[in-house]
Amino acid sequence: MKITLAFDVYGTLMNTHGVVSLLEGFIGSKAKIFSQTWRDKQLEYSFRKALMNQYEDFSICTKQALDFTCLFHKLELTEDHKAKLLDFYKSLPLFEDVKEGLEKLTDSKFDLYAFSNGKSESIRELLVNTGISEYFKGIVSTDTIKSFKPNPAVYEYFISQSQAQLESTLLISSNPFDILGANAYGFKTAWVQRNNHSPFDPWGISPTITINGLSELYEKIY
Repeated sequence: MKITLAFDVYGTLMNTHGVVSLLEGFIGSKAKIFSQTWRDKQLEYSFRKALMNQYEDFSICTKQALDFTCLFHKLELTEDHKAKLLDFYKSLPLFEDVKEGLEKLTDSKFDLYAFSNGKSESIRELLVNTGISEYFKGIVSTDTIKSFKPNPAVYEYFISQSQAQLESTLLISSNPFDILGANAYGFKTAWVQRNNHSPFDPWGISPTITINGLSELYEKIY
């Protein structure tokens, strides 16, 4: 039986904090904390919109989170700077371990999918721009069903679109909320703990496997 690998994109394959280098040119030493607030609020907005059944696509969550972050940190960015930051999301950098990890998984035993809150066209552009589109059999976007992770419906949608067997599907994510959501639906999970100091939510639930980078994934599966 083939193993289906569902890869989260933002924060797992693509480094959302790659934007810090651009931010430093706009706001200097506050760039890192600004980037973290922006990312946290982006995810919070997606959760809230899904719970409220007031769906707007992930790019809207990202834009609104950027506006909030400017207000929160009392920083005035020009509209041109904001546009450049939002445009940067189309060309986020890969984490250094990603290509090596995916290359190891080019095996007939695996079907690889990108599985994301982002719109399909945005994810496709990222995969092409970073040179990793060839590794993936397909893209599954939660936008199609107008919701976000960790809604159980999005994991059900992944299974239906990939035609995978639930018992042989592994979600790979650096986001604990995604790991917990997938686990609740019945996926096996691989948490990418990129920072050894990052805690996992203490819910009495553990990822199936924990890795520090994607280069470890192949060996951990076997």
